[in-house]
Amino acid sequence: MADTQSQVTLRTRKFLRNALLGRKQMVVDVLHPNRANVSKDDLRAKLAEIYKVNKDQVSVFGFRTQYGGGKSTGFALIYDSHEALKKFEPHYRLVRYGIASKIEKPSRQQRKQRKNRAKTVRGTAKTKGGVKDKAKKK
Repeated sequence: MADTQSQVTLRTRKFLRNALLGRKQMVVDVLHPNRANVSKDDLRAKLAEIYKVNKDQVSVFGFRTQYGGGKSTGFALIYDSHEALKKFEPHYRLVRYGIASKIEKPSRQQRKQRKNRAKTVRGTAKTKGGVKDKAKKK
């Protein structure tokens, strides 16, 4: 594993310092010959090492491997502090990195079905539940 790890090369371009969001942002080109791809966790660790920050301050996403393999391109954000990362990063990415926990909620279809069932009993006594007004009129 250490043999393949040394073959990975990181190049950053389009480097931008975003003071308002407290981060550095850049496009990352990863050269990985003889390897399908590189895990985002490994990339975070390598970027943290290069920019001398903690791994918890680095966010990487949007990696696409070029046709034919050997090179991937994606985006990286390096925050000034862990607090800035928690404040500005989307929740789903925080869940991905293990910083936040996923909010468990019923599926989208179940929520819609519940909403539509509630619409049928609007304005009637809630104890009746499933009785429809159209059935009563006939």
